Amino acid sequence: MFYIYIIQSEIDNSFYKGYSENPAQRLIQHNNKESHYTSSKVPWRLVYVELMPSKREALIRERNLKKATRERLRALIVGPKNIVGQFL
Repeated sequence: MFYIYIIQSEIDNSFYKGYSENPAQRLIQHNNKESHYTSSKVPWRLVYVELMPSKREALIRERNLKKATRERLRALIVGPKNIVGQFL
């Protein structure tokens, strides 16, 4: 299974969007500074997870979310597709 995830920096409240087969493990990697792009804004917290039926669809969805406004991201975070509770 593939997931789309959104993490939020506790430093400046910025968002990072990605996809993974294991969002909880990926969050640990981000917080361990294993990702160059996110390493300067540690710590991160997982705020959104959405199950995707395939890797292809996950990549398409990720690309779409990278263009999303902060308002749209906030709406997703409180919306019904968010299954982040399963990973906390």
